[in-house]
Amino acid sequence: MSFKIREIQPEDNQQIAALIRKVLVEMGVPKVGTAYEDKSLDDMYSTYQHDKMQYFVVEENGTLIGGSGIAPLVGLEAEVSELQKMYFLPEARGRGIGAHMMETCLHFAKAQGFKQCYLETLPYMENARRLYGRSGFRSLEKPMGDTGHYNCTMWMIKDL
Repeated sequence: MSFKIREIQPEDNQQIAALIRKVLVEMGVPKVGTAYEDKSLDDMYSTYQHDKMQYFVVEENGTLIGGSGIAPLVGLEAEVSELQKMYFLPEARGRGIGAHMMETCLHFAKAQGFKQCYLETLPYMENARRLYGRSGFRSLEKPMGDTGHYNCTMWMIKDL
């Protein structure tokens, strides 16, 4: 493997924020009611330096090409984790990196004692939805918790 999945470091902040915003624009995601406007994007390292939280980045040849995080789901913190901000640049897609990242995140969530993992996505993010389905996530009819991402209209959950 030419890529490495590792925990985010302070020096990754600027690069991962730019990466996430670039992918969101590429995908045509609304800038309001989605991760695009999250204040946490500009300091992801500090955001994830709390109990039961971690953000992982994918590095290849010294450059970040993707990332994803796990955190307690706001409103259901005791038992439900949330897969957050999973985005990959085009050069990372179709190479199995998403599956490796998913395994890393779900392993972390389970090790933290969570019973389930929740995520929110958009209908046109078809490749991401296929990855989620292959990873054992199932669709929900309504959102859970309080993410603030009211423009995300598809919700999924997986038992850990």
